[in-house]
Amino acid sequence: MTLRVAVQMDPLESIKIGGDSSFALMLSAQERGHEVWHYDVGSLTLDADDRLWAEARPVTVQRIEGDHYQAGPAKRIDLADDADVVLMRQDPPFDMGYITATFLLERLKGRTLVVNDPSSVRNAPEKVMVLDFRRFMPPTLVTRSADEVRRFMAIHGAVVVKPIHGNGGKAIFRVPESGDNLGALFEVFNQTWPEPHMVQPFLPDVAKGDKRIVLVDGEVVGAINRRPGEGEFRSNLAVGGSAEATELTPREEEICAAMGPRLKELGLIFVGIDVIGGQWLTEINVTSPTGIVAIDRFNGTDTAGRIWDAIEARHAAMIAG
Repeated sequence: MTLRVAVQMDPLESIKIGGDSSFALMLSAQERGHEVWHYDVGSLTLDADDRLWAEARPVTVQRIEGDHYQAGPAKRIDLADDADVVLMRQDPPFDMGYITATFLLERLKGRTLVVNDPSSVRNAPEKVMVLDFRRFMPPTLVTRSADEVRRFMAIHGAVVVKPIHGNGGKAIFRVPESGDNLGALFEVFNQTWPEPHMVQPFLPDVAKGDKRIVLVDGEVVGAINRRPGEGEFRSNLAVGGSAEATELTPREEEICAAMGPRLKELGLIFVGIDVIGGQWLTEINVTSPTGIVAIDRFNGTDTAGRIWDAIEARHAAMIAG
């Protein structure tokens, strides 16, 4: 069955196709004969008749850097009547604009399949949902109080401080055991973000890598290990980390087995989890997960195809009612 796929994401001209998961998903959809459209989240409009519209363009994509897409004229489409699937793939920040878009897309339920499920995305921000699985996490503090962090550091030593709705390894700071500059850092964090911040012990095992494990409809499909660049402790590819092939440890298999059924139940079809040192779960990525291109390059797999298998099955089940 040919699906009409509307992809909600950042401008196509800005992506780097060599490692972009959204591009890989679009290419895979196109290869399956699906019709692909692109729109910016800012064009979403809910009209007086409760119909959700977007200003979208039909696109074709190809693996040619700098000439990776062609787009037709923009058209106002009804996301309930003119689309079968919406891929919610715009990058964070996970702000009120992002949250409002999930409320709007939720109104398509039962008519158009939204991936990942917008209500679950809204209720499962990366560093909050993970707290449901604390038994696999390092000790974790969520606070706006520098004094609370000092109490935490008296037990755990050096820490890492990060915005609770951050992404891509941005604004992650290591504070030494001495607590140097903690007060100044929290002044900046509290002025910049209204939310509390996440604090965890610094894990020396991060030097061995931060593993990104991808699950599709609750099943593990592959993983890569991301090592920090020279002079860095952050291993995100967006900040200079490098990827390498890897296998799951028994502890990581246990983590995935515990999380998988819950992710499937919530309609979180494409999820990336991050594990440090083969044992410490740190994040669950549901908003716009990445990593499938590198996984497929190392393993010779087709993760985008696995994601589309799951989407097609979910869509067929929805239509069957």
